[in-house]
Amino acid sequence: MAASADNTHDVVSLLSSPQRDFLLRNNGDQVKIESLKGKKLGVYFSASWCGPCRKFTPTLVEAYNEVVSKGDFEVVFASADEDEESFKGYFSEMPWLAIPFSDSETRSRLDELFHVRGIPHLVILEETGKVVTEDGVDIVREYGVEAYPFTSARIQELRAQEEEARRNQSVRSLLISPSRDFVISSDGNKILVSELEGKTVGLYFSLNSFQRSSEFTPKLVDVYEKLKAKGENFEVVLIPLDEDEESFKKVLGSVPWLSLPFKDKFCGKLAQYFELSTLPTLVIIGPDGKTLNPNVAEAIEDHGVDAYPFTPEKFVELDEILKAREAAQTLESVLVSEDRGFVIGKDGVQIPVSELKGKVVLLYFSAHWCPPCRAFLPKLVDAYQEIKEKGNALEVVFISSDKDQASFDEFFGGMPWLALPFGDSRKKFLSRKFKVTGIPKLVAIGSSGQTSTTEARDLVLQYGARAYPFTEEKIQDIEAEEEETAKGWPEKVTHETHEHELVLTRRKVYYCDGCNEQGYAWSYYCGECDFDLHPKCVLEEDKGSKDDTDVKEEDKSKDGWVCEGEVCKKV
Repeated sequence: MAASADNTHDVVSLLSSPQRDFLLRNNGDQVKIESLKGKKLGVYFSASWCGPCRKFTPTLVEAYNEVVSKGDFEVVFASADEDEESFKGYFSEMPWLAIPFSDSETRSRLDELFHVRGIPHLVILEETGKVVTEDGVDIVREYGVEAYPFTSARIQELRAQEEEARRNQSVRSLLISPSRDFVISSDGNKILVSELEGKTVGLYFSLNSFQRSSEFTPKLVDVYEKLKAKGENFEVVLIPLDEDEESFKKVLGSVPWLSLPFKDKFCGKLAQYFELSTLPTLVIIGPDGKTLNPNVAEAIEDHGVDAYPFTPEKFVELDEILKAREAAQTLESVLVSEDRGFVIGKDGVQIPVSELKGKVVLLYFSAHWCPPCRAFLPKLVDAYQEIKEKGNALEVVFISSDKDQASFDEFFGGMPWLALPFGDSRKKFLSRKFKVTGIPKLVAIGSSGQTSTTEARDLVLQYGARAYPFTEEKIQDIEAEEEETAKGWPEKVTHETHEHELVLTRRKVYYCDGCNEQGYAWSYYCGECDFDLHPKCVLEEDKGSKDDTDVKEEDKSKDGWVCEGEVCKKV
């Protein structure tokens, strides 16, 4: 709950102006503000151009429609749109009231009164006008209509219920709703949840349109069918996150397990309950109904059916297997598959992987369509050429995520090293082995064939060619040199470009808020503001300063706003 939740406001003076004593409905009807007295009120700050707002508004509409019939609750829209046409189009999707777009003075006053620095933002007031919370968006996202009347006491009650549910968790408490005691099979039949009691159950959170989910599903089918053939007491229940019913039906018809119904409210609740953060996720519920493992998708990809029964003891065993596998790793075990033992140079010439033995090999996961990849490429080329000029044994292998051969050819054409052929089947294995969830990524394989680091990109950005051969010992030597370099520098400084004291801090890679250039190793840093200055910008007075409020135009979603994740913030 926000600190300002103790404030109380008169609804009429809060929402009116000297020229206006009414609010609008989306059909143009006027509603007297006086009629809101004695009602609970939500003031909803939002805008049509804000992606997180567009995503949250339907959730609020659903909760509103269930509550409004009680007659004691209303929502008022305070728009941050920039023109009346956008306001009207967005407001047409809302069943509640709004401050007229023309009354920008009242909207601005409410922004300041409730310290609105990001949208969507929802302030809840009780009947007396007392602010209950300014965290209404989080509350509605988490609890929906169950949070009504949105008081602190109600939220505490819901959280206590959650804790109680976790202590007494069972398959029934997880999967049964007040209106449903069944799940459905792939042929549409209803299966009582009670039939799952005593089994090991996998709750499979999946979104078919997401590539990693669609790629994982066949692997899970294979494991499921092998376990069933062995007579294991195992079941999977799909928790569908699809928005398209036809897509859901297609998936359910192609798998041998059970599912919650399409768009069942428990899908979202389970995602929150298990704090879903990645897809695919397969939560394992043990025979006693307790959570055995929060996600075994990666274990199934690495070990298949051998990951069963997903117990802590089994994962200790699997860890030992992985350690032994890594200790025995060679360059051939990384880059050679059953039908392919080569990489390619220019014009597609095939080079046996065996010719790379004894060299440090950097696996460069990248793509032409990726702006950070294109920005990193010149730095990697510079480091590569400098290392080679010194006679060091190094090679880079480009592993492409490009979407077509022409893009691959164009991007690879600007690289002085080797590559896997476009569309090579080894890419999937390498991406999974090195857990490539974002690009560019640079993995260093040492001359012995062992993995030196999966974070070689950061080392190139920080140290360039000095990072060779990318071993922990080499990095420790460089860091010791940098510690020596920083001796004599002041530990704390003040600078005209920032209001707070700046502390000399070890930083990997950052962008200087003074000169806007990349820096590494050392920064004069303000942790409160996430503000960095190069030591040279602090220690060399002739470098001048630059306004730290400068924001690149292309990073703005709208004038004065930047959208990040689930919120758009004022700059």
